[in-house]
Amino acid sequence: MPINPGTSLGSYEVLSKVGEGGMGEVYRAHDSRLHRDVAIKVLPELFALDPDRLTRFEREAQVLASLNHPNIATVYGVERAGGIHALVMELVEGDDLSQRIARGPIPLDEVLPIARQIADGLEAAHERGIVHRDLKPANIKVRDDGTVKVLDFGLAKATAAPAGASLTGGGPQHSPTFTSPAMTQMGMILGTAAYMAPEQAKGRIVDRRADIWAFGCVVYEMLTAKRAFPGEDITDTLAAIVRAEPDWTALPAATPASLRRLLRRCLEKDARQRLSSMGDARLDLNEREDPQTTAPVAPPRRSIPIWVLAGSVVAGAAVAAGAFVFAGGTFSSAPARPTTRLALVPPV
Repeated sequence: MPINPGTSLGSYEVLSKVGEGGMGEVYRAHDSRLHRDVAIKVLPELFALDPDRLTRFEREAQVLASLNHPNIATVYGVERAGGIHALVMELVEGDDLSQRIARGPIPLDEVLPIARQIADGLEAAHERGIVHRDLKPANIKVRDDGTVKVLDFGLAKATAAPAGASLTGGGPQHSPTFTSPAMTQMGMILGTAAYMAPEQAKGRIVDRRADIWAFGCVVYEMLTAKRAFPGEDITDTLAAIVRAEPDWTALPAATPASLRRLLRRCLEKDARQRLSSMGDARLDLNEREDPQTTAPVAPPRRSIPIWVLAGSVVAGAAVAAGAFVFAGGTFSSAPARPTTRLALVPPV
């Protein structure tokens, strides 16, 4: 069934096509029941030929619909009509990060709040046991009000591309998402080449640390407008991910040392040595953004050495006892002398 403006899918009327990717074509549509515009991602036709894949997809869609976070695009449900299977999602206006990065490096004071919001969304999903598996600039949108929305959360697990699909064309940053019917088994590759973690590129089982790696790649790319692991084709890119290091000298000179350390921890090739929690990254970014953490600390007041204070007390006691002298083993009154008073002001 061809989809054109005016096509109806249940209660949704297609208005226009807004994009496409490895997970399918995306359309803007109007919901006649709730009177709102939504995004509809139409899934590949092969879904209709694979009942197991459809069952898995709908099960995963239910899990994704349970996510409720301001930095994750909401999944409303699944629509089936005329042999078409589509995911109905929140419509997010604005450019995605790949479009912004194409215009050049993003200033540091804009990168930090974007990175913090991405970390917020990833942390919330990870706490629910959901891993994105395909985090990349094209799956992140920044609205005009500065709100960041992570798109296609978990779809790499929920969908599967045709076996033997071409992995070339358009460059690694736009390459189709690798998926597999056996999503959690070893030997299968998931994700988009330029943002895959080394264990992902090797076809091993992945967990939330693969998202942390991709997060590091995205932040690096925002700062430099360059991919952390470039390559002329997917093979070169995967080889760089497994063996090479990012060009750390490409980071802006003003990049704080602490942010450089965070990026290095995110991009550790050994998953065991990598940052293990997006919550840690979020806290680190929050501290870096909080002006109170850089407020000057008042120097401590100078304290009087304790030996000086003790000496002053002893001297005062000696003066106060000056009216008595020790003679022949007994105390006797000394001749009257002028009274001397000493004032001691203790330190604060």
